[in-house]
Amino acid sequence: MEGTWQLVWGMIFGSIGFGFFLYGRKQHAPVPLVTGIVLIIFPYFIANIYALVVVGCALIALPYFLRL
Repeated sequence: MEGTWQLVWGMIFGSIGFGFFLYGRKQHAPVPLVTGIVLIIFPYFIANIYALVVVGCALIALPYFLRL
């Protein structure tokens, strides 16, 4: 059952990351662009579900607090 939830959370964060990536590319904004790439890739490297959710939520909040 843990693998199923990891897949679901990975798809959620990947979809949000794709949105950040598209926004960053169109607006020429480096922070959303890099955040989007990281959100797409990081679920492959984190096996713990709780860590996956915490890191994903932190990455989603990053562009709000870090503006360049």
